[in-house]
Amino acid sequence: MKLVREAKKQILSGLKTGKVVIIYGARQVGKTTLVKQILSETSDSLYLNGDEPDVREALEGKTSAEMFAFFRGAKLVAIDEAQRIKDIGLSLKLLHDSYPELTIIATGSSSFDLANAASEPLTGRNYTVTMYPATWLEFANAAGSLQSKRLLEERILYGMYPAVISAADAQTEVKDLARDYLFKDVLQVEQVRRPVILEKLTQLLAWQIGNLVSYNEIAQKLQISRQTVISYVNMLEKAFILFRLPSLGNKPRSEVTRFEKIYFYDTGIRNALIGDFSPMEFRYDKGMLFENFFIAERVKSYRRHKESINPHFWRTKDGSEIDLVERRGSTLSAFECKWSDSKIHTRAWNNAYPDVPVQRVGKDNAIDYF
Repeated sequence: MKLVREAKKQILSGLKTGKVVIIYGARQVGKTTLVKQILSETSDSLYLNGDEPDVREALEGKTSAEMFAFFRGAKLVAIDEAQRIKDIGLSLKLLHDSYPELTIIATGSSSFDLANAASEPLTGRNYTVTMYPATWLEFANAAGSLQSKRLLEERILYGMYPAVISAADAQTEVKDLARDYLFKDVLQVEQVRRPVILEKLTQLLAWQIGNLVSYNEIAQKLQISRQTVISYVNMLEKAFILFRLPSLGNKPRSEVTRFEKIYFYDTGIRNALIGDFSPMEFRYDKGMLFENFFIAERVKSYRRHKESINPHFWRTKDGSEIDLVERRGSTLSAFECKWSDSKIHTRAWNNAYPDVPVQRVGKDNAIDYF
């Protein structure tokens, strides 16, 4: 199955700006594949991998003229895994300023080193694109609308990573992905002194999707400080493994405002972490899993398009709750997820926000919102 990635349009638009195009995203989301596709459609292009020692040697501590000569006349240069090159931000700045006719793409599998190295030197000179696992729209365009609808449960169970979608054995593929790539970037960060704790934390968060997260409680369970928990969660977020959902709290005093929820960008990764790929009908967590999938698809969509939408959940102190509330300026949209045919309870929400109807999202209509 060939996925046509929406990020391609963003990258091509970025190339027209005359700025350095920086592509962020977790490993295996398809950055390299997409970049090589763009290069294949462009004459006088060059692909370089920052993992290669000779590439690092050619671009570390060199003058703009020396680096330009290394490109051998290419007009479009892509530097993959650019965070592996020391002071890459300064190198890209020198090239951009000295050779404005040169078009550069730089990719990084996390936003740790590349963002830190590029942010200050490339101020005003960079155009950023973030890639996530495949979106439902990309999958539906490849599989067809009818077939994709039939495969909704499969995608919830195994996730939306391109290699998993096309794999003959999706379960083995996503397990390998979680084992071999998930923590690779995070563990390279100096602050991670106890990798086992990081893995236990991620598994614990995987069990808690859809629930309020107490950093104090997690810290006690893992016997680490609350600040360490928060620091590790920040790293996992920067590695595009998970994202946080804050509470909406700007009206009644009864609203919960101090807590967050945490979801995974990919439910297949989440299921691999807890070792459960059971069919939805047999799962105790099917409601939370469906909720995670729906919210992740919504978040991927407007973050990919850089829309000014802020996602929240809503909950009162007596337990009334709405799964997803999107704020666009002063406008709110509310969604309640139900995998089964059970009714939604919205009385508390309607009392607090009478002008904002709650939209029920189930397995029968979820794809209408993607």
